[in-house]
Amino acid sequence: MIGRNEPCPCGSGKKYKKCCESKAAFSIEEVQLEELERILQAFYEEYPERRDIGDYLQVANKWKESLQTYLIEEMIEAIAVDEFFFHHKPEIWTGYLAKQRKKIVRPSVLQVLETWNNPCAFIGEVVAVDEAYLSVKSIFEDETIQLRRESEKPVPVGVHLYCFILPDGTAQTNHYLAISSLLFFPTDHQQVFERFTKQFEAHQQPVATFLKENGIAFWKLLGEDGYDGGEFTNFEAGVLLKATEFLEANDRESEKLVEVIEDYLVEQQPNARKEVAIAAGAIRFGQENALFEPLQLTIKEIAEWFEVSTSSLNKYYNDLNAYYSRKE
Repeated sequence: MIGRNEPCPCGSGKKYKKCCESKAAFSIEEVQLEELERILQAFYEEYPERRDIGDYLQVANKWKESLQTYLIEEMIEAIAVDEFFFHHKPEIWTGYLAKQRKKIVRPSVLQVLETWNNPCAFIGEVVAVDEAYLSVKSIFEDETIQLRRESEKPVPVGVHLYCFILPDGTAQTNHYLAISSLLFFPTDHQQVFERFTKQFEAHQQPVATFLKENGIAFWKLLGEDGYDGGEFTNFEAGVLLKATEFLEANDRESEKLVEVIEDYLVEQQPNARKEVAIAAGAIRFGQENALFEPLQLTIKEIAEWFEVSTSSLNKYYNDLNAYYSRKE
């Protein structure tokens, strides 16, 4: 047990009673991670400064001009701001880190910041998932990183992702966190990553240089392949659309039901032939679990509304029930 007057094990230099005693329920790693996340959040709140706005707009407008056909403006701006900070004006980021180092008292946090000078873009495929990390294999090299999960939302193996990464502060090899936008791509676009990998191999450049010079080209390939910023495959989006159309047609709404359907589709990857079969099963599931104001519809009436058999409806109703029971 740590004495109240002993040095705090977090490395702050303060006595335990003056530092982390009140946070005894949290691990030192959690306290450190909270501090690192605060540093990242503050960066995006403070920058770009007024003097950098002109340069930022040049970059953002170039990205908008190239991608506005495919993506909404807000998403393009979110991508462009990271490109601006980490590919076009990295001195803004390194200058911010220098200021933070003067404020930080925890040696352990200072040690992490020393590894943060060179954020890099990363594109990879999720090959394994656990409670805290995603194992992500680079599409360019024989490298697999451990990327800290940002939420408990399910992530299926096989999807690709894009983000800028930094060491996560655990001092474990190849353990990273995403700086800001962590974007997942539906499995519909597998061929885009294969094509982009071939382009990389033809250029014979370091990965960082290739991504810096071909960022817009990557997003154009996705746009030309039908990507519009959504996280769901066309099939998954179709299931959600059919379910929400039913709710709207019957003057009902249920954020909870939609959330359960989303998680079920992503985590279970049901192998259905028809979108409406899953949607019909989801509506029965939602009605019987009181996830929306009851409609007093029979199973047969729900099946007829979606034009599916009751056996198909019941299959996915049972699947959803079993899934929901495990999650609760």
